[in-house]
Amino acid sequence: MKLRIVLDEGAKMPMRAHPQDAGMDLFTREDLLIPARGGAVCDTGVRVEIPAGYVGFIKSKSGLNVKRNVVAEGVIDAGYTGPIVVKLYNHGDADQLIRAGEKLTQLVILPIALPELELCESLEETERGEGGFGSTGK
Repeated sequence: MKLRIVLDEGAKMPMRAHPQDAGMDLFTREDLLIPARGGAVCDTGVRVEIPAGYVGFIKSKSGLNVKRNVVAEGVIDAGYTGPIVVKLYNHGDADQLIRAGEKLTQLVILPIALPELELCESLEETERGEGGFGSTGK
């Protein structure tokens, strides 16, 4: 499979640090300040053509997450060809400056199931049932 990519002015080509990495690094086009306990939005200027039957997930870079308390999550559906815009959250007590050209987040492309939806009166009984958060104990 090939992933078609268009770069807006100043955008950097996504890249894998290692050939077998699942995620492709996305980079900032300009300096970005993420305030302590706040968030910031970054337009990467990268446009992708995700094939039908696939989805793009925006996933946090472990270095930014572990070392600087900055996380990002997002979904890019097939059919969307606008620029990838990332919302970053700073869970730390210090402002974080991400410099232009620095790794920001990563894009992971995965196949997805597209089940047909069926409205029902009830669901089948399972061992777990409605047991949710904390239902299995510590």
